[in-house]
Amino acid sequence: MAQNLSNDHINLTMLTDFYEITMANGYFTNGFKDTIGYFDMFFRKVPDGGGFAIMAGVEQLVNYLSELSFTQEDIDYLRSKHIFREEFLDYLKNFKFTCDVWAVPEGTPIFPGEPIVTVRGPVIQAQFVETMVLLSINHQSLIATKTNRIVRAADGRSVMEFGSRRAQGFDGAIYGARAAYIGGCVGTACTISDRRFGVPALGTMAHSWVQLFDSEYEAFKAYAEEYPHNCTLLVDTYNVLKSGVPNAIRVFNEVLVPQGFRPAG
Repeated sequence: MAQNLSNDHINLTMLTDFYEITMANGYFTNGFKDTIGYFDMFFRKVPDGGGFAIMAGVEQLVNYLSELSFTQEDIDYLRSKHIFREEFLDYLKNFKFTCDVWAVPEGTPIFPGEPIVTVRGPVIQAQFVETMVLLSINHQSLIATKTNRIVRAADGRSVMEFGSRRAQGFDGAIYGARAAYIGGCVGTACTISDRRFGVPALGTMAHSWVQLFDSEYEAFKAYAEEYPHNCTLLVDTYNVLKSGVPNAIRVFNEVLVPQGFRPAG
């Protein structure tokens, strides 16, 4: 089920650049309210000679467009600026988005110079959505593209996403995990992205788990006994080669092998 995270708290229509609203008021006053315009989103080059990018963010854009409206609080705020005509504010109060929108499907390779989103409709409406079109597609396509490069470099080995702790805001973390999955990651550490978008939530243990036990061996053994079907051990808490790997091999042989399980990693 597609969900828009932020609309529970804020009307994303007002994320638009302020000049889009002042221009809309001017369009309205000068008789351009129903004039049809076309706006194409495209990019000029792929950095670092990457060849192509990966499209992502379309679902969030669709969610935004389907809920696009102005609340009474929005109208009151705009009226308080003392620069907008009442007829224009009445237009916003009864606003209905009627533009046609075309987009390249998510996960598709995209190339410089080609339209990846096209918006056709009354110029006022088409300009209102510019910021969210760019934000939704730019952010997720950036992550999906970088992820795809990493996945291809991994050459068949599984790549997992765990960028939440360094994401720019909670929504950046959630949508970033989604975009990484589109780009080729097998899963994410971000639990909410599994719940909302079906991106498989994966994980192992923290260094604090190992430190909590009297020994690294006991920490590994307890984890293996609890999760024998999917046992991945973190071997760098103390010393990777002198203790981590030897203790992991010992636990794998003592706990997993007798039960018929193979270690995950």
